[in-house]
Amino acid sequence: MERMIIFCMLFFCFSMVLTATSPKAMKYKQLSKTIDHLKDVVKDKDVELLHTPENPGDGCLLTAVTCFQNGILKLQPKNSQVNATFAKTVKILRRPFLPVSEEHCESSCESYERKKPQEFLNSFSKLMQKLFKNSTAERYGKSTI
Repeated sequence: MERMIIFCMLFFCFSMVLTATSPKAMKYKQLSKTIDHLKDVVKDKDVELLHTPENPGDGCLLTAVTCFQNGILKLQPKNSQVNATFAKTVKILRRPFLPVSEEHCESSCESYERKKPQEFLNSFSKLMQKLFKNSTAERYGKSTI
């Protein structure tokens, strides 16, 4: 009976370790949530259209994220009541979070189509979800293709 209890405890502990999300994946998931929060406080009418990377290749992820981070600076809050929240959220999203890669990307920010802020943020959120899935798959040695 004691062996069975010990076995069950070990099984439970190992299963918890295997299902834990890596810090890198959690960071991407949290950034995606932050972007979703920004959608609620950003002005979407009478604003500048922003270059919006969609489906960048793996070699262009850093360029795409840089485009999004630069585009965030052009966003405006809906009203003065959300200005503090807006400023804090923009500051969080402007921090570097991807390692600098040596790969050369043929695309530049200007090569991407211009879209409204909500569509821009939707694409940024999708990119963060892709990075989250890739980092989770890397952890378990799965292919993301």
